[in-house]
Amino acid sequence: MLYTFAKADYDSQTLARYFAHFTEQDCLMLWQDGVLLPFKHRELFCQLAVPCYALENDIYARNLQKIAPHFVNPDKNNESKVKLISLLDFVDVTEKYFPQIAI
Repeated sequence: MLYTFAKADYDSQTLARYFAHFTEQDCLMLWQDGVLLPFKHRELFCQLAVPCYALENDIYARNLQKIAPHFVNPDKNNESKVKLISLLDFVDVTEKYFPQIAI
């Protein structure tokens, strides 16, 4: 299943409840204001066990491109596992993970 988050007003407990239901067949997509979530809840995103993507256009639209590498880098220890992708890559993600649920 593809979980999409477009808002950033979730508290840690609510996000943790959603994340607890993720399985190895699931994927998390952040877009619109949802791209702010890893910045607000870094500890939860460091522990994610499913693929997580954020739309690069939304990072740039919020002028976060300079600080995003500090949170969006899966190769470093204790860093968020969020990968920036393009809109074209997002189409590929929607083809791979279905159905989709918008939260």
